[in-house]
Amino acid sequence: MSWCLVPSILRFMQSREDRLPTKGGPLKSRLKLFLPLTAGVLILDQVSKSAVSAALKMHEIRPIIHGLLNLTRVHNTGAAFGLLAGQPSILRTLFFLAVSLLAMGVVIWMLFRLPTDQKVEHVALSLIFGGALGNVIDRVRLGEVIDFIDVYYRSYHWPAFNVADSAITVGVILLMYRVLFIKEQSSGA
Repeated sequence: MSWCLVPSILRFMQSREDRLPTKGGPLKSRLKLFLPLTAGVLILDQVSKSAVSAALKMHEIRPIIHGLLNLTRVHNTGAAFGLLAGQPSILRTLFFLAVSLLAMGVVIWMLFRLPTDQKVEHVALSLIFGGALGNVIDRVRLGEVIDFIDVYYRSYHWPAFNVADSAITVGVILLMYRVLFIKEQSSGA
């Protein structure tokens, strides 16, 4: 499903020669933030998951801030909040890979559509792409995602998450903020 997006992205880029990257120009400025931030998120995500896997047994809890934050190793076979966790493994994996690859294709498409001076949006897209890639690596390698950050208050626990999930969330919040902020500016003029 997501592979169908690739020809569309290529056609879009070819039809918009004014936005296509050229030597030393837009491509370099577009990738200047994107590649290092994406790589940073990916490395931090994979190193943290590896460290947690080495240090904690499944479901082991290590308090970090009593009453608020634990490290807890869990493997999430579903999506956010365990969505589709009860479905057959191959269907889940294929579904989540397709959705993730589609989302990553949309991020690349947006990256080439954005003017190069919109740095906040470029940072947001980098965070989203790096986080999605981190979770895709887990799904391909393990068939599930390693989560380990457990935020809670008394008996109320937010579902466990990881660095990739955090990067995606921050990226989406940044994009939402910019969309709302830009609307406010243009409607106030």
